[in-house]
Parts: sequence; structure tokens; C-alpha cells
Amino acid sequence: MAAPLLETRDLNMRFGGVHAVRNVNFTLDEGELRCLIGPNGAGKSTFFKMLTGQLQPSQGHVLFRGYDISNAHAHQIARMGIGIKTQVPNVFDGLSVRENIWLSASRIHSRERVNQVVDEMLERIGLTAAANRLVGQLAHGQRQWVELGIVLSTDPELILLDEPAAGMTHEEVNKTAELVREINRSKALIVVEHDMQFIRMIAKKVTVFNQGSVLVEDDVENILRNPLVRDIYLGKQAAAA
Repeated sequence: MAAPLLETRDLNMRFGGVHAVRNVNFTLDEGELRCLIGPNGAGKSTFFKMLTGQLQPSQGHVLFRGYDISNAHAHQIARMGIGIKTQVPNVFDGLSVRENIWLSASRIHSRERVNQVVDEMLERIGLTAAANRLVGQLAHGQRQWVELGIVLSTDPELILLDEPAAGMTHEEVNKTAELVREINRSKALIVVEHDMQFIRMIAKKVTVFNQGSVLVEDDVENILRNPLVRDIYLGKQAAAA
């Protein structure tokens, strides 16, 4: 069997007396799309921060293509090919859409190639018509797509998305799901999300966090039917689905 793209081994994170992540063993294959769900405070965001070097684990290891990145800094992990789109868009509001993406793309692409890369990315995220607008003037969903374009323009092998559909209109959610599926044709993704309808649109396999641990991993439809998951997290969402 091929080695996993990403693996965590007995991963733990403590903040004083709080055990935020407990002995998490997680694997993601090359090209896989995995959704993470769980109630607030389940440890999902802390787990994400350990994958990207924003936090260093108290115990355990994070392996990316077999290399131990547990103690690597965020910029080193980004260079290795892990990109993250945060829940609150990390963009330059005073610059145009094109300028935001150009700044990111120019870090890895040659001067001769960068403008073509930016044009292709604007087309990919559906913002060609808004290329010269200031990002601060865009709607919430468009700002999310700008940040996704920024992340994609560095050509990462693994993309982490933190609640990409949060606060979006129904049309924006549909477009975001379509974009995520398109990205997954060539890249691996881990998506943290609360919107179960959105997860249903994109997911095959789901990992459920609870109280800092992995509660269960299964196909999305089995997760939706799992009585334990419904009790601790899904509740009325599942009943209405």
C-alpha cells in the first residue's frame, strides 16, 4: 500500500490543565478529501493548527509524506506544500483581487509566468469580472474565494479549509462546493465544516471529533445515520436532513 500523504501519531495538545487534543491517530491518502466535524470545543481548530505549524504538539508526531513536521515552523510547512484557508479571510482589503492573488503567486512562479497564473486563477474562482475591485468592497462569499485563490496560487499538495461555507448564501454554498470538488481532482483537502448539507455535497469520508479525540470515522451517509454522532453533534440538523 502507498504511504499516506498526511499522518498523525498519538497527537496531543495541552494548554495548562486543558487536554485539547487527545491521542489522535489520523491518516489522509494522496488526493483524498476528508471532512472533519464535531461540536464546538471538540479540538478541530487546535488539530488544524498543529498540522500547519501554528502550534507544536505537546506529544506525538505529524508526518507529511513520511517527513516529521511536528516541530517545523508555519512558513517551512507552507513551503513543503500545505496551504490553509482560515475561517476569517486573510486578505488585503486595500488591494484589488488581482493584486492579492499576484502577491501570492509571485512567491513561487517566475515573472514571465505569474500573470498567466493569476489570470487562470481568477477564471477558476469565478472572479475575472471583479479582478480590479478592492477586496474590501466584495461580498463575504467573494472574499472567501479570493483567499482560496491565494492559497491555490502557491500550488500546495494539501489544502486545509476551515469552515469555507460559513455565512454564505445558498448560491455561494453551491458554488463553493463545486469549486472544492474541482480542486479535489488534483489536490488533497481536509475540510472543517458545520454545515451538514455542504458536507453531504462534497464528502465521502468523515472524521468526527469529540472532546479532543476521534469519535468515529466513516462514510458520510453512515455518519449521518450514526446515533452516537446524532446525539453529540448533529441533533436537529440530522433529523431535518
